[in-house]
Amino acid sequence: MLTLYSYWRSSAAYRVRIALNLKGLAYKQVSVHLVKEGGQQHSAEYKALNPQQLVPLLVDEGSGGVRIAQSLAILEYLDEAFPVPALLPSDPAQRAQVRALALHIACDLHPLNNLRVLQYLTGPLGVSEAGKDAWYQHWLHAGLAAVEQGLALFDGRLSLGERPGYLEACLIPQLYNARRFNADLDAYPRILAMGARCESLDAFKNAAPEVQPDAQ
Repeated sequence: MLTLYSYWRSSAAYRVRIALNLKGLAYKQVSVHLVKEGGQQHSAEYKALNPQQLVPLLVDEGSGGVRIAQSLAILEYLDEAFPVPALLPSDPAQRAQVRALALHIACDLHPLNNLRVLQYLTGPLGVSEAGKDAWYQHWLHAGLAAVEQGLALFDGRLSLGERPGYLEACLIPQLYNARRFNADLDAYPRILAMGARCESLDAFKNAAPEVQPDAQ
């Protein structure tokens, strides 16, 4: 039994939902609302489960109730604990290239657009909504421009040839966020093409924020 502590609009949780679906794994979702009640991730109950006070958190009862935080650590765990179908290429160089692009999205781009960062800008720092949007757009486009160049490695294919995996699980949530903030994406044809191929697949459709049980 796999339990995913998630929030419908969390990009990091979205990545994990995609990965679970790509592997065909059944799982239960527990909603941790990041806005209600001052953020349910800060509750004593959830903090006891995950001291990082972030989502996602995966609990694997089949492995003694092991708890794994951080989306990329969860993706790596899923690929090792449930190796078929794989999320990463078998070739070491290709695996490294996929990881490098995924890490750029998850560690360099996404944190600067994260909810708690944006809330801190408009809260304690007193940045205007226009200023917050300018911050978001600046870091989004700096990150996506690098991803767009990096995708040239795949020559129009998905990261596993005809099949999506680790990279796409990171890219599609970031693309969703960019559209949510009305970013102009015309400069990223490779990203848009990869997104279009993935978003038509059930694994991605069923992971989308709007179809989650806690979507509101």
